[in-house]
Amino acid sequence: MADPGKTANFGYRKVPFAERQARVNEVFDSVARRYDLMNDLISLGSHRLVKRFTLQLSGLRPGHAVLDLAGGTGDMAMRLAPLTGPDGKVVLADINADMLRIARDRIIDRGLASSIDIVQLNGEQLPFAENSFDCVCIAYGLRNITDQPEALAAMNRVLKPGGRVLVLEFSRVNHPVLRGAYDAWSALWPAVGKLVTGDSSSYRYLVESIRVHPDQETLLAMLGEAGFEQCRYHNVIDGVCAIHVGYKPATTSLTRSPFRS
Repeated sequence: MADPGKTANFGYRKVPFAERQARVNEVFDSVARRYDLMNDLISLGSHRLVKRFTLQLSGLRPGHAVLDLAGGTGDMAMRLAPLTGPDGKVVLADINADMLRIARDRIIDRGLASSIDIVQLNGEQLPFAENSFDCVCIAYGLRNITDQPEALAAMNRVLKPGGRVLVLEFSRVNHPVLRGAYDAWSALWPAVGKLVTGDSSSYRYLVESIRVHPDQETLLAMLGEAGFEQCRYHNVIDGVCAIHVGYKPATTSLTRSPFRS
């Protein structure tokens, strides 16, 4: 049982640890219908290129099994399916039922229903056997998981030895001029959200959750603590996003060699 006094970040606010996930679910219940449109608007379309780069780092081949964790409306899963082919497996997993309903419809419309399994779950408690997946990918979802160390450890458990984890997430911009411009643009997202979805508070949470999320080096250390080795990250757009990569040890001997690129 969770400590009743334990708290977690919900944007800039502290909320009871046990209540945070329900609050995050309310955010995505509100924005699910216009989620993909808003992604295009607030990223100016750049999220597509970032996801393409992430796929290049996946190392996936036909026949591989991949878990798309916190996969939302299925955008990443539908990009992963062609890499694993008809003999592979893509599992799209998310905690939010509204997002998964939209994902299911999109996947059927694209003719990919036979290639992608859909599972509703909590990212901290993965109901899969050990050594099930060649790759676990989580794109813009780690911020929304309450117990991130627990989720990273679960990802490690379900990976096959030598399998890799990919964590694509907003991060810390390096150059101060770009950081200022990015902060100014992201401050407008609640107003854009109000116009497009009728909801500004959910996008205020988005902005705040980005700003309190662990930076590149902190997340790198978290991957090592979760049991991953050869951990590294790639900054994208000078750190607006970062793609962290780590590997489950191929043997029981754990050697950690974190580095950045």
